[in-house]
Amino acid sequence: MGEPTKEHRRLLAEIEGEARDTKCWTGREAFSGAVMEAMARVPRHEFVRPGDEAAAYVNRPLGIGHGQTISQPYIVAVMTDFLDLGPADRVLEIGTGSGYQAAVLAEVSGRVYTVEVIESLARAADARLRRLGYDTVEVLTGDGNQGWPEEAPFDAVMVTAAPRAIPDALVEQLKVGGRMVIPIGRAHWTQTLYLGVKGEDGKLRANKTLPVAFVPLVGKGE
Repeated sequence: MGEPTKEHRRLLAEIEGEARDTKCWTGREAFSGAVMEAMARVPRHEFVRPGDEAAAYVNRPLGIGHGQTISQPYIVAVMTDFLDLGPADRVLEIGTGSGYQAAVLAEVSGRVYTVEVIESLARAADARLRRLGYDTVEVLTGDGNQGWPEEAPFDAVMVTAAPRAIPDALVEQLKVGGRMVIPIGRAHWTQTLYLGVKGEDGKLRANKTLPVAFVPLVGKGE
């Protein structure tokens, strides 16, 4: 999709710096080459609202309407890196938003299944991803708490909105040995990003990583 602009390259450098600064929380001083290449390839300006293009490569979240946001690029990078994805992996993402995180995931995995509760956002993200050539991403309008059972099991699950507790359905749809990254906590309070691995007993063993701030995970009708 072309060489990164000066602003995009500056953002990538900021992400690398923040990775070093947050090692005490994440245990990772640097993100994988595959993740950083994905962050370089995905054109974030295509995923922001008209008029916000000038801020597309600033390392902060931006509103996309309906009370939702496109995540801070550093957070996109660290959550993607946590999943340790391979080129054949199938990933479930909860909270499509504008489709930016799904595009990054598509760059480092085999197939992405992404669920968005707000129908207009889901439709717009689907059209945007198809226009940009991300044909390994499938978008579903639905309740993210329920996941996408018809396509389970998944090698990894990423949740980009915060529930109060980890939804059981998402754990059930994760393969044994699969990884989940999910923010937990109340809306408008500091939340915690957890990284979990599903054991042979079917339980998710999750550890705290970063303090984060996400919109709440809501279901249909909420």
